[in-house]
Amino acid sequence: MDLGLEHKVALVAGGSSGLGLAMAKELAAEGAHVAIGARDRGRLADADRAVKALARGEVTATSVDITDQAAARRWVEETAARFGALHILAVSGGSPPVGGASQFSPADYQAAFDGTFLPAVNLALSTLPHLRAARWGRILFVASETAVVPMATLALSGAARAALTRFAQSLAAEVGRDGITVNVLAPGATRTQMVERAAARLTENGDIEAPLQAIGEHSAVGRIGRPDEFAAVAAFLASERASYVTGGVHLLDGGASVLGQQVRQYTTASKDTYT
Repeated sequence: MDLGLEHKVALVAGGSSGLGLAMAKELAAEGAHVAIGARDRGRLADADRAVKALARGEVTATSVDITDQAAARRWVEETAARFGALHILAVSGGSPPVGGASQFSPADYQAAFDGTFLPAVNLALSTLPHLRAARWGRILFVASETAVVPMATLALSGAARAALTRFAQSLAAEVGRDGITVNVLAPGATRTQMVERAAARLTENGDIEAPLQAIGEHSAVGRIGRPDEFAAVAAFLASERASYVTGGVHLLDGGASVLGQQVRQYTTASKDTYT
């Protein structure tokens, strides 16, 4: 299937690892020019090489802290100037600490919004004039399953993801007639390095496969997701073929939600994100 992504310009925030890197690889393989941004210079360099190995277009890598709103806006403008346009924004990143609603202070809630909600909003608003100028755009926000499924031990994530979802849906209503779609991806447990680290904390012998299998048992397919499976959905939503899909929250949890709620070992394993 031709996704119509050749020569499109994609900005991928949080593109040095995990789901962000998976999206960058997939978009590059489909022929888009890809600009990845992240803070860690070492991981960014590794990601740059990995994406370029698959790319059919150009790839750039920029060290940027997207919680710094001015720096994030500069990254957007510099990328648009380099490529002459912007078409796709994909925002990925970490997740707030694990815990119940009363375990955190107002400052913790503020930090959760400052770290996950506001950077995504800032990037979307900064990118929007360029997408409107192109009369074609795709905005993808990576949230988590907490955007859809209430999870008592993920209070901070749920609050921030719910806010991002409502922002995305309101934005989708505004920009649809400009040829721009806005969607939220809500992944469940996916085998990223963060999840592997969380699994390692659940074992004493260093073998992470058993904990990963246990995490994945509570899904319809009996396993956790793979980053490439997530990225395939993201690439479709970013494509020409998905021009009628907007304002959606796309749950990618292997059917875990249809089995009903269950306390998961990994939600208390660490303060790391699990997506």
